[in-house]
Amino acid sequence: MATVTLAEAAKLTQDMLLAGVIEQVVEVNPIFEVMPFTEIEGNALSYNRELALGDVQFLGVGGTITAKAPATFTKKSAALTTLLGDAEVNGLIQATRSNITDQTAVQVASKAKSIGRQFQNTMVNGLGTSDTFEGMLTLMPAANVISAATNGAPFTFDLLDALIDQVKDKDGSVDYIMLPARTLRKYYALLRGLGGASIGDVVTLPSGRQIPAYRNVPLFRNDWIPVNQVQGTSGAVCTTVFGGTFDDGSGTHGLTGLTAMDAAGVRVEKVGTSETKDEVITRVKMYCGLALFSELGLACVKGITD
Repeated sequence: MATVTLAEAAKLTQDMLLAGVIEQVVEVNPIFEVMPFTEIEGNALSYNRELALGDVQFLGVGGTITAKAPATFTKKSAALTTLLGDAEVNGLIQATRSNITDQTAVQVASKAKSIGRQFQNTMVNGLGTSDTFEGMLTLMPAANVISAATNGAPFTFDLLDALIDQVKDKDGSVDYIMLPARTLRKYYALLRGLGGASIGDVVTLPSGRQIPAYRNVPLFRNDWIPVNQVQGTSGAVCTTVFGGTFDDGSGTHGLTGLTAMDAAGVRVEKVGTSETKDEVITRVKMYCGLALFSELGLACVKGITD
């Protein structure tokens, strides 16, 4: 007599299902543990950058004072924009298919994750067009761009030192270095090339996670930094390493994220039932932007090929 087949037996049973969803769309970007956000009123923040100092002079006895030029400033602004998405779940599905994993909760969590990912992407690559905000590559002062070489060059300790020296905000105290994973691997290779040197210089983040540091400056891996940039005749193989400072709440230093005063962070809003469909709509949104207060607080090395 033939035994029952696996396919036939499967009709009378059910596979085990774990509650929750396993994340597979992930980028690494631990800098958000320490990056500050400034809450602002209105839809934009205006600030003044120092343009030129008032002049001074040495003066002898009986001399004439000519140092009368005043300080001058440049007015800048950074606007908030809206980043959002609607999670729509059919009423029947929510009612009958949420015994293990809540269908609405999964969709809302996914939208919130997408907002975080999109903000992180725009923080680096934003052009300030189509209702986006300007990212670090766009905000980068031309005077603070260090070229690895005309046609690109490998990453070195010398380039890292030059990057740190270029950040003059906060009296040269650098808060972060941000680089893609492949350049961080090159940094590890440089350490190994010193002859038995280990990665002993680390910084502990608020979560307890430790990340490598160079000259006491934390090195943050950021998967959103492009690795297909062109430098001269290099082809689309180059990347950028950033260094800079964060604002300390004074509105005078480096980078800060922006969010709305009375609606900070990612917000979840119940819109209600659709008029034409049996679907409940939940809106997930963030009012966000990015400001660079001091141009002396952001620098980069471009044209790194490895």
